[in-house]
Amino acid sequence: MTPTPRIRRADPSDAERIAALLHAFNTEFDTETPGVAVLTERLRMLLAGPSTFAVIGGDPATGVALVTLRPNVWFDGPVALLDEMYVVPELRGTGIGSAILLRMVEICRELGVSEIEINVDESDADTMRFYERHGFINGDPDTGEKAYYFSRSL
Repeated sequence: MTPTPRIRRADPSDAERIAALLHAFNTEFDTETPGVAVLTERLRMLLAGPSTFAVIGGDPATGVALVTLRPNVWFDGPVALLDEMYVVPELRGTGIGSAILLRMVEICRELGVSEIEINVDESDADTMRFYERHGFINGDPDTGEKAYYFSRSL
């Protein structure tokens, strides 16, 4: 049986390791990345502020959830966006992702978050099942209508 990895909220001193994980994530899926150095500097600044937090698992970290918070007119508390969730390939399926996600939800509750949003690529059925197993739904719970994500780079 694999021991449960240490799961904790990251701080700015973890920025370089988180940057390396996020760079590996994008590299694994052939997506552009500005590189570890740029990501590290951005993360140091973001993690020092009130609107971004990360949860890491492992020592050194082998998985990460990166979350941003924003106010929203429809809720009393902020809305959280799970910007990135990544576990190194060799540890997927071991429970570290679930442990990170559960800790992320706990932190959101502690911060008074009203809703957590996650965007998943249409082709990523495994990831959708992962989030569904943890209580997330793809749509309006009242109507059953699917939710869609739109973006525009500027």
